[in-house]
Amino acid sequence: MKSEDVPFEGGPMDGRVLPVLVGMTGHPPKTYRIPVPGAEDRPATTLVYRRVPRESGPRIGFARWKYVHDPTGGQHSAGRRWPWSKPAAAPGGKPEDTDG
Repeated sequence: MKSEDVPFEGGPMDGRVLPVLVGMTGHPPKTYRIPVPGAEDRPATTLVYRRVPRESGPRIGFARWKYVHDPTGGQHSAGRRWPWSKPAAAPGGKPEDTDG
């Protein structure tokens, strides 16, 4: 499998460069999760990093990536929302109720 050295910014991994496996398109995954085992007095946690484009360099045409720390832990995204999907939250009240 092919890998690419990707830098990490923010959080505990700030400044580190790790080899990350790339997919069939040559891009690393959109999110990179690092499980951190808990100590005796702390629970286990997971560090979440999001893929963002790196500043352009001398190689024009190549999409270079970096990972930026996501302190929310990926809680802001509920997954894909297709246009034909049901609404996320149903409006309150009955259709004939004018008060809402």
